[in-house]
Amino acid sequence: MAMNRLSRPAGHTTPPRVALGPVPYHWSRERLDAFYDWAVASSVDIVYLGETVCPKRRSYRGADWARVAAALRQAGKEVVRSTLTLIEAASELGAVQRLCASDEPLVEVNDIGALQLRKGRPFVTGPAINIYNAATLNRLAGLGLRRWVLPLELSRDTLAALQAERPAGVETEVLVHGRMALAWSARCFTARAHHLAKDECGFCCLDYPDGMPLATREDEAFLQVNGVQLQSARPVNLIGAWDELLALGVDVVRVMPQAEGMDRVLAQVEACRQGARSPAEAARALDALAEDGTCDGYWYGEAGLHRHAG
Repeated sequence: MAMNRLSRPAGHTTPPRVALGPVPYHWSRERLDAFYDWAVASSVDIVYLGETVCPKRRSYRGADWARVAAALRQAGKEVVRSTLTLIEAASELGAVQRLCASDEPLVEVNDIGALQLRKGRPFVTGPAINIYNAATLNRLAGLGLRRWVLPLELSRDTLAALQAERPAGVETEVLVHGRMALAWSARCFTARAHHLAKDECGFCCLDYPDGMPLATREDEAFLQVNGVQLQSARPVNLIGAWDELLALGVDVVRVMPQAEGMDRVLAQVEACRQGARSPAEAARALDALAEDGTCDGYWYGEAGLHRHAG
């Protein structure tokens, strides 16, 4: 469906809510404390909590996540607990089972196998869950789906088609700023780069609070290595498509955590949301904040590292 023929009747007249995605990196306890103190005082509406990348990362334990969740809820935020994306061991499965069986109001399911564990209770599907058609959306709605995050590889045209048949009571969330998670592996890329075994990694990813950059032979930013996860080197920046997001009826826009500059990122998102800056101005400001610039992801159905002028 071409955007100039978009006919979805349920476009928003009020701005979407802003969500802060789960921290994808291995941060120290002190850094996590400072980040969530900032989140409590921030203008974000929704905060996702939990380790989604590597189960060996344990700067926070269960009591810490519960403490942060309580503080966020007291500040009026909606809290969503997130599961691992790649489950490899019985201990990891047990942790996911306990979370999915808990009385948490919402759980973000990031592994398709966890859907069976959460069905019948409210859940959100993360961007790694392959929802490519309305039949899947309707099927999951019957199992308890309350919100789905658009898979990062899908375009605005695909979203338009899905929104036209989206079941009632299901919200749509789209990543508008932050590095895209592109792949996961049973091997740890960061440990391998340091010639270490995965089980004897020494938590070397703590040295890379925004991931380890990987460039092409032509010295162009290409990927960000983050443990068992590979990310885009350039953060996606869809603030310039704000009017399209509104027209498509997107309910929630997601911003992914980064080690530095979150206040400046959120300030641009809020300025756009409040109408204080045009989407094009906010997009240019966000592009200038990124060391290697930003990208469009797959929003326009093209190569993910492209950046349209705006």
